[in-house]
Amino acid sequence: MVVATEVLASGQLTRRDLNRRYTKLHRNVYVRSGDELTAADLAYAAWLWSGRTATLVGHSAAAMLGSRWIPADAPVEIAHSRRAAPRGVMVRSDELGAHDLRTIGGITCTTAARTAYDLGRRLPLETAVIRVDALLNATAATRRSVEDIARRHRGARGVRRLRRALDLVDAGAESPQETRLRLLLVQSGLPRPVTQIPVTNAQGRVVRRIDMGWHEWMVGAEYDGEQHFNNPDDYSKDIVRLEFLASKGWTIVRVSATQLRHERAEVVQRVRLALRQRGFAD
Repeated sequence: MVVATEVLASGQLTRRDLNRRYTKLHRNVYVRSGDELTAADLAYAAWLWSGRTATLVGHSAAAMLGSRWIPADAPVEIAHSRRAAPRGVMVRSDELGAHDLRTIGGITCTTAARTAYDLGRRLPLETAVIRVDALLNATAATRRSVEDIARRHRGARGVRRLRRALDLVDAGAESPQETRLRLLLVQSGLPRPVTQIPVTNAQGRVVRRIDMGWHEWMVGAEYDGEQHFNNPDDYSKDIVRLEFLASKGWTIVRVSATQLRHERAEVVQRVRLALRQRGFAD
């Protein structure tokens, strides 16, 4: 990714090279033709467009902070004095103090806690929980640090929505689908599961982790992507893994992408039945 005036002035590229090998993304900002851009790349491009003066916020800050699963079509969000942004870039007018900001590689963005605060108050509930789960998983921010910011901004737009999301957040989620599965179970009235449950071998060493589950009833629930069913190596490893967990007394309910998307009631019923068989009374 290059700033056209800079690479032309320095002689790194000729105008002909720039036009042949690069595609204009924003005014004066070009990307190599054919490159597949991530959310972090698009955030960087918006920062370059601003003359390296914008602050990355929202999804763009989350991507810069290392949060995973930010889709490339997520809003590119910056805070900047220039309101007339290029297509695809959203300029926010939030008031940000020094305590809300950090610098990564010379780029200013909101802190993880402030970013979680902004995402949680602006997004629909499920998406908000997914984004905040991922951000807390990737950084040292905690739910309490986000709650502290919310307390400082009582009455701000979306704070009630944020608090509903924070009640459901769990930094142990390691994928959006794990978050969706956990939300489905909790919002269906099942007890809140613990995430990333460690399981040890005979020597006391942690050798497996269960996506989520309930120690009291020794029941776990796991999301398995399509590769677990379509890849022979993954499928074989899963057989060994499930036999090991069964030997430790665990019942595991496996949930596929299709089931989580189209058979949600059946998923809840299967988990509820497994819990009841282990003594859970609802």
